[in-house]
Amino acid sequence: MRFLILLIQNISVEEKLKNAPDDNYGIGVFIGSMLPFVVLVIIAYVIYRYNKKRLKDQ
Repeated sequence: MRFLILLIQNISVEEKLKNAPDDNYGIGVFIGSMLPFVVLVIIAYVIYRYNKKRLKDQ
């Protein structure tokens, strides 16, 4: 687990954007950085809806 954390911390977004072949690479970096957040929000919403529906049925 520590190796994964160290690996993630060593990735520099600014460095990647500087060495990118074109401007479309920036869009991919933006989407890749937002994707985990969006997935967590969707999971939280599904859990919320499930619990709300379950309490309503009781």
